[in-house]
Amino acid sequence: MRFLIVRTEIRAVAETDIAAAWTGGGRLRDETTAPEARRQVVHAEDREAALVLARALASVGAVRCGRHRVKVLPIEDADPAYPYRWDGS
Repeated sequence: MRFLIVRTEIRAVAETDIAAAWTGGGRLRDETTAPEARRQVVHAEDREAALVLARALASVGAVRCGRHRVKVLPIEDADPAYPYRWDGS
């Protein structure tokens, strides 16, 4: 399975938006409709390589101080019955 490793900017959220999402049961951020701005994108051929690259990107100062985040996303699904299972079982 191939993976996409993405470093994105974290959007600031107002206190009122947090309170509204908490009381209304809605989502604060919805990546499917409004994804965060990408800063860096890297591909990996297997999970182990993806995690090594993610750790390297996580050492960037902007990630460490909370302005960016690192995401590891599978881009090929080996078993469509279990799309979010990483261990292959």
